[in-house]
Amino acid sequence: MNQAPRIERRPSVCPHDCPSTCSLDVEVIDGRTIGRVHGAQTNRYTAGVICAKVARYAERIHHPDRLLHPLRRTGPKGSGQFERISWDEALDIVAQKFLEAERAFGSQSVWPYYYAGTMGYVMRDGINRLRHVKRYSGQYSTICTATAYTGFVAGTGRLAGPDPREMAVSDCIVIWGTNPVHTQVNVMTHAARARKERGAKIVAIDVYMNPTMKQADLALLVRPGTDGALACAVMHVLFRDGYADRDYLERYTDHPREFEEHLRTRDPEWASRITGLSVGEIEAFAKLVGERKRSYFRLGYGFGRQRNGSINMHAASCIPAVTGAWRHEGGGAFHNNSAIYRWNKALIEGHDAIDPTIRRLDQSQIGRVLTGDREALYDGPAVTAMLIQNTNPVSVAPEQELVKRGFAREDLFVCVHEQFMTETAMMADIVLPATMFMEHDDLYSGGGHQYYQLGAKLIDPPGECRSNHEVIREIAARVGAEHRGFTMEPREIIDWTLRHSGWDGIEHLEQQVHVDAQPSFEDAHYLNGFAYPDGKFRFRPDWTSIPSGNNGPMGPWAEIPAFPDHWAVIEEATEEHPFRLATSPARNFLNSTFTETPTSKTKEGRPEVMIHPDDAERQGIVDGDWVKLKNHRGEVFLRARLFDGVRRGVLIAESVWPNAAHPYGRGINTLTGADQVAPYGGAAFHDNRVALEKAAPDPAAVPQTSSKHERPEPVVG
Repeated sequence: MNQAPRIERRPSVCPHDCPSTCSLDVEVIDGRTIGRVHGAQTNRYTAGVICAKVARYAERIHHPDRLLHPLRRTGPKGSGQFERISWDEALDIVAQKFLEAERAFGSQSVWPYYYAGTMGYVMRDGINRLRHVKRYSGQYSTICTATAYTGFVAGTGRLAGPDPREMAVSDCIVIWGTNPVHTQVNVMTHAARARKERGAKIVAIDVYMNPTMKQADLALLVRPGTDGALACAVMHVLFRDGYADRDYLERYTDHPREFEEHLRTRDPEWASRITGLSVGEIEAFAKLVGERKRSYFRLGYGFGRQRNGSINMHAASCIPAVTGAWRHEGGGAFHNNSAIYRWNKALIEGHDAIDPTIRRLDQSQIGRVLTGDREALYDGPAVTAMLIQNTNPVSVAPEQELVKRGFAREDLFVCVHEQFMTETAMMADIVLPATMFMEHDDLYSGGGHQYYQLGAKLIDPPGECRSNHEVIREIAARVGAEHRGFTMEPREIIDWTLRHSGWDGIEHLEQQVHVDAQPSFEDAHYLNGFAYPDGKFRFRPDWTSIPSGNNGPMGPWAEIPAFPDHWAVIEEATEEHPFRLATSPARNFLNSTFTETPTSKTKEGRPEVMIHPDDAERQGIVDGDWVKLKNHRGEVFLRARLFDGVRRGVLIAESVWPNAAHPYGRGINTLTGADQVAPYGGAAFHDNRVALEKAAPDPAAVPQTSSKHERPEPVVG
């Protein structure tokens, strides 16, 4: 008689690059495999709700195309020709190449490169311990958060805000610059509860009519990069119509009277011409947040991905300071709660070994770095050896033509530690198989909420997969890097980190599963003062001294307006390039993760660009036609999708499809720039001017697997 499998539900936490960091209950089958993944009810923020792509994680963790063994390249770079080798042989080669680079060109010719493929602190950030001990080139991480974080902290002085569970007791939830139906579904859980139980209004502000906009009571469709103008006009109305909390302004903000004077000319008529909104829409928004003091501004990363993104983020965060919404439960502004955890990552990252004279290369400018741009290299040695973990720059980094040219260098040695044969792994010399989050121990905290959590190992990894920590430790031993963090197991590092950050140790966390770290109401709402020495919210920040980690002022920082404004440094449309392109997140992908799972690929369909029907008609484009987008960085072919939920002159390409899913192997980031955004850098992924034309690629250039959107299979000898 067949015996029924033993199914045990065990706690875990989603590791992916998302503010929700959802608490999970995972079905573990016979101790070896997983089944369905559920949301954990015990976390009061994520509240049992998770996105569909993580719910079906068994598709990913048990995928037949997972990397299982170390590989060595045998053919030309990018050919996909590899042979299987042993772990010892692979690690010996990596160490040999790193030591050769160090002897020939100095330690800074080696560049460990990583990002947020996992948000677990041990597995994500441990690569920095190797970097610091060996004095390899540093990394300034700009590809995601630099612009948005800076803009929020400019006002508050600290990256934290009101308890996000307070959205459920708000009278108005303003969802601005984020599409949580696609990217953080838990925001919608609390907003929908407030609407049902309190009659709260949901306002959504974005550049296209995405699913979040369609659920809003008031959906404001702005032109890309014009959010600052909308914010200024709203505040103009708040002052004009008596909605400003003048007592709060005098007590808690800097320069309120000068700011009011600055806004006198920033009226709804002025903003209407810039944003494309009607005067009536702007007036209605201002009246709504003016009358409903419990207005919660949930500010996302989207409008931070413009060249004026920091300024726009700051402008939006100023609105609740004008209304005094911070005084009230369910009021204020929130972007990310990272500051509340006080993490001491000295052991994880090897802070005792940091040499401040070592350069920090800009992550977003990897294409320029690898093609020898002297400015990007800070006039230092070329990068000749790399270790890459938790990221896929050959798909996701801007200026893709430069990125691919750099990785094609024969004098560049690259080791990629990965779960699948990504497009970056295809360019590697050595590929190492990596564990997934249920196959190792790690520590997580939520940027979008207030819980820190333990993600414990649930099952053994398949094949010969090893964790990031194991790989870093083994390379360290071979290149002569000594640090106590290399001798410790992940659980020991987690325990040390917890205790040295002021929390209880790992045993307590195992018992609790997730711990609520939310500060008091007074601290979270800055009722004891904002995080500047004078306790004031900054309407007029000093953009050269924002308390946010950076590499010093970048871009046209000296031209930033003193007060919030519309700062016209975006890539405005021109006669040659008459369209603005935003590369917004897809629902079933997360950056380039989940592009390998069958259900996600099926649900997304194919690479498309959304075009307003009137724009399409002018060029004879019908739904499903091939079209070409081009600018000075390159050109990309996609299928047209006619959609009246965009403004005339605006294009939306939900991303990130692999380059291999596009004709000629050129994906959407061929068109995105890596010029540094003021004041501290960042990648302006949604800020691109392009030309559009109806044009079909050569049939021979269309991927043969385009119906399934599969990558070329590696050939393992």
